[in-house]
Amino acid sequence: MKKLSIYYSIVIIALIISLIKPKDYFTWFLEVIPAIVGWIILILTHKRFEFTRFVYILIVIHSLILIVGGHYTYAEVPLFNWIRDYFDLSRNYYDKVGHFFQGFVPALIVRELFLKLKAINKRGWLFFICISICMFISSFYELIEWFMAVVQGQSAEAFLGLQGDEWDAQSDMLMALIGSTLALIIFSRYQDKKIQSLDIKV
Repeated sequence: MKKLSIYYSIVIIALIISLIKPKDYFTWFLEVIPAIVGWIILILTHKRFEFTRFVYILIVIHSLILIVGGHYTYAEVPLFNWIRDYFDLSRNYYDKVGHFFQGFVPALIVRELFLKLKAINKRGWLFFICISICMFISSFYELIEWFMAVVQGQSAEAFLGLQGDEWDAQSDMLMALIGSTLALIIFSRYQDKKIQSLDIKV
């Protein structure tokens, strides 16, 4: 628990800072709630299941991406406004970074869960199942965005971050697919070594 406290302390500090004059408090809440719920689950289950340091760091990074998006809204993150203007892009692409990590980080979380719990006997299925779960998460998030648009109307525009892109939902899911695929291709072997190292220490 001591090791975990370092990670969630970083997230708590970031949350507090992000609460100082955010663009909109309701949008802030909608954007950061996945990180808050995720860390509550990690803390409650830590005694029964411990992730590798590698995955905890990735979760912190993903949380910070959500928190920054919550503070500014995904369409108005200053650095990506500068990138948009400097390269004469059509929009602020910070939301695509968020959706990339929405695939990247969960893919390695799910993979580690399955490996440590020995939930899958044949590794050949592991890649496919991890990708499928990440795509379910991504599509479910898009359904939440659609639901909020129906319920809140114009006030949900900051949460949606469409920026006039009619294919925003599809491109969001594509980024999650790319993120999850790259995560598994690049880091699977590294993750295996970290899991083995953690098991030895335990």
